[in-house]
Amino acid sequence: MSRLILFNKPFGVLSQFTDKSTQGSPRATLSDFITVKGVYPAGRLDRDSEGLLLLTDDGRLQARLSSPKFKEPKTYLVQVEGVPDDAAIEALAQGVVLKDGPTKPARARRVAEPLWLWPRTPPIRVRKAIADSWIELTLKEGRNRQVRRMTAHVGHPTLRLIRQSIGPYSLKGLAPGDWTAQEV
Repeated sequence: MSRLILFNKPFGVLSQFTDKSTQGSPRATLSDFITVKGVYPAGRLDRDSEGLLLLTDDGRLQARLSSPKFKEPKTYLVQVEGVPDDAAIEALAQGVVLKDGPTKPARARRVAEPLWLWPRTPPIRVRKAIADSWIELTLKEGRNRQVRRMTAHVGHPTLRLIRQSIGPYSLKGLAPGDWTAQEV
């Protein structure tokens, strides 16, 4: 049996157990939250992103969950600057061309701000003259900062990014900083 940990990574936490930076004060890491030894992240989530991060003690499971070749869909809730029109949503769904090449088609749709959403600390920057809105984006690839680059490409920079699910696993019921373990 392998161990799988579902962790709701808060904003500002590194997706690693140690902070190798020698600049400034130490940053929050997984070791500030996860007490289980011998588990490692299956993929990454940027420091300024929130939501589901999976950790496991099984190398094969780690590879299956994080490798694009296994095509585990990853669903993100994205707060963006402005209100994307149908053309912007369609561009996200069809795939856009970034500096490192075209993205694969994705599932994209406008959504209302979820009632279950927790406040972010610190809060996002709010500008009175520019509205913001939410989209749900499901990808089957995972390039560096891909969601942020895609939304910026269609003219709607990301303000807040929360990964809701990876394949069959979701952050449902997990508050920021909480985790649960299961045998798989």
